[in-house]
Amino acid sequence: MFFKANNLSGGYGEVKVIENCNFNVNRGEIVSILGPNGAGKSSAMKAMLGMLKLESGTVVLDEKDISNFNTQDRIKLGISFVPQVNNIFTELTVNENLEMGAFTSSDDIKDKIEEMYDLFPAIKEKKYQFAGELSGGQRQQVAIARALMNNPSILMLDEPTAGVSPVVMQEIFEHIIQIKEKNIAILMVEQNANQALKISDRGYILVTGQNAYHGTGQELLNDPEIRKTFLGG
Repeated sequence: MFFKANNLSGGYGEVKVIENCNFNVNRGEIVSILGPNGAGKSSAMKAMLGMLKLESGTVVLDEKDISNFNTQDRIKLGISFVPQVNNIFTELTVNENLEMGAFTSSDDIKDKIEEMYDLFPAIKEKKYQFAGELSGGQRQQVAIARALMNNPSILMLDEPTAGVSPVVMQEIFEHIIQIKEKNIAILMVEQNANQALKISDRGYILVTGQNAYHGTGQELLNDPEIRKTFLGG
């Protein structure tokens, strides 16, 4: 596996929010982390990013143990993260947001920006508009495009469809599939479990900070107990 998180346990102060969690994702694969509110999904992702202190466990990227690396060093190794909120610079234009996304790159970024506009044509029309003036779905596209500016090998998305309409949600998922086809590993936390599993190669379901289920997207969708408990029937 290209990216592996093994037996992660940790939390905030005395409160443990994840315990013995395992996740992995290969390049060109979409893996979803699902579960009820408070299950520890976002905390697990923060632990993989070095934003939550681990009591135990390891994080391995391309056979390199990065468990003791800080968040910035993990980003330099090719991990990009799109948080659920505060994920764009609202007072900058769309174009300036993309330029900010390439802050660690020494390459000419003009071609990369055009590549992002090809991938997200809806924001190309808004390139000189302040990002804070965009719709929720357009903002999310800017956030994902900005995260791709550094040519990451793994993209982590925390609730990429939160607060958007079903139509926009479908558009965002279609973009995520296109990103997967660029041989990028995608790990995403999602509340829209049904739709997420339909595009996921594999999924993990967390319950009270622990791995409860793991399988292919189709296996989890077809499991009667999972459908009843987590997928609304």
